[in-house]
Amino acid sequence: MNSAKPAARVGFGLSLKGRALRYLAAREHSRTELERKLAPHEETPGQLAQVLDELQAKDFISEARVVESVINRRAGRFGASRIKYELLNKGLGAEAVAGAMAQLKEGELERVQQVWQRKFGAPALDAAGQARQMRFLLTRGFSADTVRRVLRSAASAAAEDGVDSKSD
Repeated sequence: MNSAKPAARVGFGLSLKGRALRYLAAREHSRTELERKLAPHEETPGQLAQVLDELQAKDFISEARVVESVINRRAGRFGASRIKYELLNKGLGAEAVAGAMAQLKEGELERVQQVWQRKFGAPALDAAGQARQMRFLLTRGFSADTVRRVLRSAASAAAEDGVDSKSD
């Protein structure tokens, strides 16, 4: 029994364009990502650039769609700095990344509150717990100022609830 896949046999491999379309069908990829993934499969010099130029001309490769896709997938769980790092690793232009950062910074306070609520739901009882909550949110890419604001407001809300419940 032949255990090799049909595409792996000589003469039956996917073309560069076929491979690129397969990647693009799964999710949006930047040109840089496709170059990195397809470079080992390039048979003649310049072939890969030609295929990617053709796909970009037909609007199969779009920087704006990559940015939108990353923001839609990541914004609910990560902060602006973590998403910026991911966008830069995808090889996107500075203008596209800057536009995304402006969009993300607007709603960062609400996003960090949602992430904090899902993960913790209640303020920490001691300094070690508060540090743990802060570290978690900082590693998610949220700004230190925004994290401090959320933790302070949660602690003050809990203190007010504690005062209200004692007076009942």
